[in-house]
Amino acid sequence: GPVAETFRVIQGAVTEEYVRSTEGVFQFELSGDGGGTWYIDLKSKAGSAGFGQPPVTADVVMSMSSADFVKMFTGEGQRPLKLKPFMAFMQGNSSIKGDMMLTLSLEKML
Repeated sequence: GPVAETFRVIQGAVTEEYVRSTEGVFQFELSGDGGGTWYIDLKSKAGSAGFGQPPVTADVVMSMSSADFVKMFTGEGQRPLKLKPFMAFMQGNSSIKGDMMLTLSLEKML
C-alpha cells in the first residue's frame, strides 16, 4: 500500500550523512489504511526505516492518519507542496511527542 511504498522510498533516501546530521529516531503511530507503528531510525549506523517498533527508543513519536503521512512525504497534485510535519502539528492534524527540533530536521530530509 501507499504507506509501505512511502517507507520503501524513505529507506532508499536514508544516507549516513542524514544519520550524522540528524541523530534522531522517529516513530509514527498511523491510523487508517496501512496504519500501525512505523519508524525512521536516523541514529544507528547507516540508518533504517520500516514497519514496527524502532530498534532503539524513539526521540519523537508522531501520531496521524496514514493518509496525512503519505501526503507529508510524497505531496499530492501537480505542485510539490508537501504537508510539513510541523504544519500538520500546528493545524491539529497530528500530535508530536518528544524533541520538536528533531521534527524540523526531518523536514530537511523530505
